[in-house]
Amino acid sequence: MTSAISVRPIEARDAARWRELFTAYGVFYETAFDDAVLDGVWAWLTDAEHPLVCLVAELDAEVVGFAHVREQPDTFTAGPGWFLDDLYTVPEVRGSGAGTALLEAVAAHARAHGGGTVRWITAADNERAQRVYDRLATRATWVTYEWEV
Repeated sequence: MTSAISVRPIEARDAARWRELFTAYGVFYETAFDDAVLDGVWAWLTDAEHPLVCLVAELDAEVVGFAHVREQPDTFTAGPGWFLDDLYTVPEVRGSGAGTALLEAVAAHARAHGGGTVRWITAADNERAQRVYDRLATRATWVTYEWEV
């Protein structure tokens, strides 16, 4: 019998595993998260009043991925919009449907909280993820800029 991926909101018991996975996500994007960042993001995730939400993917009772999503007002609709800040799955489950399950759970969360458009960015060379994204969503033509201030 094949195990299925399940997705649920993050819980306090996931702290160590989330920290491990978020650190690996940083490595994937060539970023080293220090303890202040890890502690700060975890504090957001455990604060019911903070807009950042984390969903985790589980396989055989082990957390194998996560998605961080937050509501953001959409000025084009005067309604809710959503930004998927981060999505990560361990390499061993890529291709198993874990990423798709997380994205579908993000969409379900957005629908349950007023709908709107979910937007995200990914690295231009993250072609494996883009194959999943292209199957589920519309590739935008917007150009992204960054400005450290």
